[in-house]
Amino acid sequence: MPTTNITLTGHSIIAGVTTPGTGKSVNGFNPATNEPLEPAYSLIDAEQLAAATAAAADAFDAFRSLDVETHASFLEKIAENIEAAGSAIVARAMEETGLPEARLVGERGRTANQLRLFAGVVRSGNHRGVRVDPALPDRAPLPRPDIRQRKIPLGPVAVFGASNFPLAFSTAGGDTASALAAGCPVVFKAHNAHPGTSELVGAAITSAVEEFGLPVGVFSLIYGPGSTIGQALATDPAIKAVGFTGSRGAGTSLMQAAAARPEPIPVYAEMSSINPVFFFDGALTGDLDALATAYLGSVTGSSGQLCTSPGLVFVPASAQGDALVEAIGRAAAAHAGQTMLTRGIAESWTAGADALGGQDGVEVVGRGSDGATANAPAPVVYGTDTPTFLANPVLHEEIFGAASLVIRYSSTEELVAAAERLEGQLTATLHLGDDDHAAASALLPVLERRVGRILAGGWPTGVDVGHAMVHGGPFPATSDSRTTSVGSLAIDRFLRPVAYQNLPAALLPEDLQEANPRRLTRQIDGQVTPAG
Repeated sequence: MPTTNITLTGHSIIAGVTTPGTGKSVNGFNPATNEPLEPAYSLIDAEQLAAATAAAADAFDAFRSLDVETHASFLEKIAENIEAAGSAIVARAMEETGLPEARLVGERGRTANQLRLFAGVVRSGNHRGVRVDPALPDRAPLPRPDIRQRKIPLGPVAVFGASNFPLAFSTAGGDTASALAAGCPVVFKAHNAHPGTSELVGAAITSAVEEFGLPVGVFSLIYGPGSTIGQALATDPAIKAVGFTGSRGAGTSLMQAAAARPEPIPVYAEMSSINPVFFFDGALTGDLDALATAYLGSVTGSSGQLCTSPGLVFVPASAQGDALVEAIGRAAAAHAGQTMLTRGIAESWTAGADALGGQDGVEVVGRGSDGATANAPAPVVYGTDTPTFLANPVLHEEIFGAASLVIRYSSTEELVAAAERLEGQLTATLHLGDDDHAAASALLPVLERRVGRILAGGWPTGVDVGHAMVHGGPFPATSDSRTTSVGSLAIDRFLRPVAYQNLPAALLPEDLQEANPRRLTRQIDGQVTPAG
């Protein structure tokens, strides 16, 4: 896909066709100035949405039956097209989100790398989960039939773009990449905060569909209000699963709508997390100013608009703990606000931060300064103690942006009690020394029940995209704690098992044939058998 001749149309792309909407129009806004950006984007109606979902349903069987190399190369072509249009994509995303160029260049690279990761998954075939129980005709008292199992794609998937990741959790982000890799067509609803960025990336996917001669319904990009078109997308009979990243309110609304369908479908929603960080005494023996600076960097990165931003920090009620809190106050004062994604998000952050700061027993540890642009409120760190935290549910609520709460604890028992009261989280982070292992061991069983990823050292912001990563957790972090939205395991969300009993050899799918032509690792009679 060439970098020249990229023109924004302001319209949806329905089954490969640029389609003006029949409803109202919306503009993206530059959050640094609150100025509208052109073009305005026309919003589709229910009939146009039905055309997109019908095209996805029509494309499903052909798309899921692609040969392996074509399927993998298609994903790689999307990555190539995104890179070819990379400068235009980054420039538009900077205008629409206020995020800095370096952050967006990195996110563009992550988006392309995710697609290539899933191309490798497709080639390996291990996501098919092949199991074979060979026939045992002489088994007593009854013979065993020949039973072979593999996983197949669910069907068309609705994906909703995230506000805070205009690339990696958006049009060609992890949900789209994993659904396409599973063999599921995607109907993608763009986030209205970065419509131009979505169109540029949507054009890159559409171009790859055309270049490979795939059914046009493999991908559609739509613009519309979440309250109507978003709900209609989640309840459309052609849609078999939903991928969502956003607020708890919007996520639970989609969950309820999908559950109320005549045919309920899964909603994989990433929603709310405050990512507690636990400091033990052994971690407070070094350079506390450096530790506090690193913590504030994690709190304020991308203006705190990351799902893994550390919103809670537990610090010992000790002299060294006092010194760390003082260092945190100094570090916070040195930070200026950064432009937030939208004026609405900035206003919500201000309301949430003010509500937290107004609670009894909560005081300011450190506050920075307002940024030089619009929608750039000063970051703030508050402080309280464990009894106050346990008694006040307001202190457990997520504030989406650069705010955090330091909680002082006086014993391991108090720390464990606080962890027991936490809602489900994406992450928990431990800072500890060798002498803290006993205390950490008391905490770990609780954290395993509360979070999807446990870190020792470092900071939860920054999610590596690989095979072992879990970016998920118990509700409200996600709607299904058994899954991840990042890493190769994300493909499992869009697959289901099918067993084939005594099927004639001529009818068996290639994955299950006795000769194993794809050289897959299989589980035969309960034993993992590598391809030989």
